[in-house]
Amino acid sequence: MKSVGLVVEYNPFHNGHLYHLQASKEKAEADAVIAVMSGHFLQRGEPALVSKWSRAKMALQQGADLVIELPYAFATQKAEIFAEGAISILEALKCDSVCFGSENGDISPFLETAETLKELDSDYQDAIKYYMKQGISYPSAQTKAYQSLNTGGHTLDLSLPNNILGYQYVKAIQKQGAAISPLTIKRTAAGYHDEEFNETPIASATSIRKAIFSEENKDIQSFVPETSLYHLKQYKDNFDTFHQWEDYFGFLKYTICTMTHDELKQIYEVEEGLENRIKSLIQQASSFKDFMEQLKTKRYTWTRLQRLCLHILTRTTKEQMKLEEAAAPYLRLLGMSSQGRTYLNRIKKAVDKPIVSTLSAFSHPLLNLDIKAASVYAMIFPEPIRSQFMHSEYSTRPVQYDEKEKLFL
Repeated sequence: MKSVGLVVEYNPFHNGHLYHLQASKEKAEADAVIAVMSGHFLQRGEPALVSKWSRAKMALQQGADLVIELPYAFATQKAEIFAEGAISILEALKCDSVCFGSENGDISPFLETAETLKELDSDYQDAIKYYMKQGISYPSAQTKAYQSLNTGGHTLDLSLPNNILGYQYVKAIQKQGAAISPLTIKRTAAGYHDEEFNETPIASATSIRKAIFSEENKDIQSFVPETSLYHLKQYKDNFDTFHQWEDYFGFLKYTICTMTHDELKQIYEVEEGLENRIKSLIQQASSFKDFMEQLKTKRYTWTRLQRLCLHILTRTTKEQMKLEEAAAPYLRLLGMSSQGRTYLNRIKKAVDKPIVSTLSAFSHPLLNLDIKAASVYAMIFPEPIRSQFMHSEYSTRPVQYDEKEKLFL
């Protein structure tokens, strides 16, 4: 029984994700699709539009067979650590291959680049340090360092977001000695950061979220499956909101204002005196967007600073984010189809990590971060909704979906 792994956020699940899922399954000739999905907070340091449970349901109804949560300690990290956590989960689940979308669409440059940079790692790291001393961001320094090596052969554009992630997946497979074959399919129509719709039925998640929050109340029906629309509507009806950073700004401001400089310095990713800049700018900031625009510099990307703000919001320290190894220590099962349950039954004796289906059955410091993140995610709800939401974090068992009958069990 062959499986293919996808590393996803589904924020929300849209037509491009459906294309990726179906094309990946076909390319890998897989019987089961394993989706490793970020929880309530995402890699760019922002809250997911709707909860992980709603997004897991979207995925299951459109062909995913297992949905596993990528822990907060990996999901809210730079691309390298994000990829290492995801690949470790897929390896633990005996996944045969991982398939990612890329601007390139050909796996050869990814394999060649990973091998080349492994051989030239010392020169590459020196070049990164050189460019960072010029005051540019780490991702930009990586791109310039790679270009400076004059490697020849297949050139992979590491300035493009999906190519960056794809390279990190391949690198993680090599580093972990994982028995996973990397595959890629070319992204179609919409770019990763496109903010506007085009004439095709595939739009970026960025443009879909922008439409959802727009005052014009733009229609997204053409760009997402009907099941996604249903779960979005159901979530809005139940909780009267879609999550965005502005909802949390008051909590962020309070947290920063009540922390000392020394306490701020202990927060993960607060480095190089950033605590002073954060403290000085927060007092006059009138919104999250306003604060970020003032905080942003050439050296620090919006994404890096947004993740930093998230770690402040959750009071996540450098000590708490210390990873004993670049691998997820448990597998939090969010949902499964009938096919997924069959797959899990076949391989579970060979799985060397605990499979967590309810929080009461397992404890771990990194799982405590996931629970804290869920609590912060729910802060914007009034009582008793907030308490009910947190109760569901402990009591909700993995979502089960019968794909033949098309119903949740």
